[in-house]
Amino acid sequence: MGKIGVAVIVSSWVLAVSILLNHIVPQPYMDEIFHIPQAQQYCKGNLRSWDPMITTPPGLYIVSLAYVASLFPGLFSIKVDASFSEACSSSILRSTNGVLAVFCSILVYNILTHLRPSLNDRKVTLRTVVLALYPLHWFFTFLYYTDVASLTAVLASYLMSLKKKHFFSSLVGALAVLIRQTNIIWIFFIACTGVLDYILDQQKDSANLTDSSQSQGKDAFPVSSQGVGTRSNLRKRRIHNQAATFSSHTHQTIASTAVSLDFFHEVCEISSRLWQFKWELIASFWPYLIIIAAFIIFVFWNGSIVLGAKEAHTVSPHFAQLMYFSLVSVLFMTPVHFTIGQAAALAQSFCKKNKLVIFFQLCTALTVGFLSVHFFSIAHPYLVADNRHYTFYLWRKVIKSHWSMKYLLVPLYVYSWMSIFKILAKSRRKTWVLAYFLATAATLIPAPLIEFRYYTIPFFFLILHAHVDDDRSWLLMGILYVATNTFIMYMFLFRPFSWAHGAGVQRFIW
Repeated sequence: MGKIGVAVIVSSWVLAVSILLNHIVPQPYMDEIFHIPQAQQYCKGNLRSWDPMITTPPGLYIVSLAYVASLFPGLFSIKVDASFSEACSSSILRSTNGVLAVFCSILVYNILTHLRPSLNDRKVTLRTVVLALYPLHWFFTFLYYTDVASLTAVLASYLMSLKKKHFFSSLVGALAVLIRQTNIIWIFFIACTGVLDYILDQQKDSANLTDSSQSQGKDAFPVSSQGVGTRSNLRKRRIHNQAATFSSHTHQTIASTAVSLDFFHEVCEISSRLWQFKWELIASFWPYLIIIAAFIIFVFWNGSIVLGAKEAHTVSPHFAQLMYFSLVSVLFMTPVHFTIGQAAALAQSFCKKNKLVIFFQLCTALTVGFLSVHFFSIAHPYLVADNRHYTFYLWRKVIKSHWSMKYLLVPLYVYSWMSIFKILAKSRRKTWVLAYFLATAATLIPAPLIEFRYYTIPFFFLILHAHVDDDRSWLLMGILYVATNTFIMYMFLFRPFSWAHGAGVQRFIW
């Protein structure tokens, strides 16, 4: 079917659900009461106007201005709106995210094609459509929030980086930061993965030159999946020729843990290469450095990472947020993580290691998990006071149902992270997995409010690199997403409620 087929499929449900939602909920709802009036001020030309309750930069409003400007000639010609400002209605502004969602699906298709060139068109189409249905992304396609635009900009920046168009990647990355400032972390992550790819490419070229001058087989880097004697061969090659140690691995290669250097040696090698290629790296990746420097200057000038409502969004050590993310992510990938096969694969990987090391690792992980939920589990005032969010009920009915519940969930959190690491290690280097974990931690830990929307970007990076080859798992995930979306949208549209003090109709929202 290809990109056109994906665009048609996604457009069909975006159009149908948008018409239904705008008919039943025509007025701004929840955070829309801040975003829509602000965008309308921009449509009127009041670019200096700013609502102090808005925490994110004006990137979404700028994108909406460009979008409405492209529509306005047609709207004016059919006498729908007499002026540009009138064209910025709630439904038109919401449709910004609808268009971006279609564009986002095309980006996902291209990224999957780049990461997995061996997949045929049917498989890529299936995966793309399923990811377009991811509930946290799907639901906010129909409201005027920053989430869809944020994800789209980050993925566009990542795709350009994969294609080694780093200047354009940084330009789109700047837009991503302008839409949501925490995206600076993911732009930094994209730059880091680009640097890793550059180093691996240089090492591959160097190894090819070395191999061509030596007899075949004697000192060659073993690429066998069995990995027998691999570690000793690698150590010999490090002594004779450091340039060839990583020669068999690029970002498209599925590397097994048996043929990889241990983590310490991998970090040392990459650190050495960073210094060796420092000037080439600066010449290639300087645009990212400008964005990061500009962001640091902004934070010092603003006195905070957020623009408005600073007192409600102070940076907090919310380590438990990492635990919640791991569980939510593996639940949305249930056919992959919660299977007998995955549990057996984890157990088998443990059996291959030293039992004392495994015992120490498990004890450390469980201890960190218990300390995180005991000392760094934050109940934000917005979380405990607003019963329109599902997190309100999860907090009260699950985590706070009994004093022991938050501790009983720790083993599940630990399993979730171990499963995530296991599935990423099948296709990514350990340094890539570490960079992903640190980026996720830097995004989530400072956020005091439990918001599943914050998990969208790290989830997409996870599932795009998980390399799940079982079509059955993708179909089951698609069914799970459709069922979740149907329930959430039904509750939102047809099961409203009123607060006791009669503050109008309220609706359940993610």
